[in-house]
Amino acid sequence: MQTIIKPAITLLLIIVALVIPPVREWLSEMIHILSSVDIDQVRLYILSFGVWAPLVSALMMVLQAVLAPLPAFMITFANAAVFGWWQGALLSWSSAMVAAVLCFFLARWFGRGFVTKLTSHFAIEQVDRFFARHGQYTVLIARLLPFISFDIVSYGAGLTSMKLRHFLIATGIGQLPATLIYSYVGGMLTGGSRLFVTALLTLFAITVLVFFLKTIYLRDSGTASDV
Repeated sequence: MQTIIKPAITLLLIIVALVIPPVREWLSEMIHILSSVDIDQVRLYILSFGVWAPLVSALMMVLQAVLAPLPAFMITFANAAVFGWWQGALLSWSSAMVAAVLCFFLARWFGRGFVTKLTSHFAIEQVDRFFARHGQYTVLIARLLPFISFDIVSYGAGLTSMKLRHFLIATGIGQLPATLIYSYVGGMLTGGSRLFVTALLTLFAITVLVFFLKTIYLRDSGTASDV
């Protein structure tokens, strides 16, 4: 009975959030801010809420993971600029953990069909292959690689038999290095310098992605030729 009640309550909360005009407008505004891919705009938006800024930042982190799969490092940079590098890192890390757990349980409660609607068949198939190849180490490996979608891995883990505590440990450890680095950089830089470093990190992520895909392709080709 409990396994039915929890998903029903979650679905009801999602429907209420989308139906009530003020809440829907607030969510739309958040998505618009995140879609701008402008760290200074995100920073000013968070600052505008005063004492509620930490809560709004956490909600934005959850929102980008569940409804708007956009780069989370923008929020991490903004948090460092607003709250200081280590306070921002703590806020970014903890809110990302909440977002990961929510994605995990949404997948576990509502299943593959629901997750596919939020992402895509292709994305889920790719994460399935990743889990099949790396097994219990998949989440840790994925968290350490900056180009792999945070939310899709969380959804993928929820579709497996992985236990929550293992998921939490792997996510917490795996996302810590990137969170600390992005927060430190975000707290030290401003304006054009932050934009330059953002572009540099993006270029680095793309380079690593190409190298990683090439490695997988060569390994799979070698395996196929041995068969």
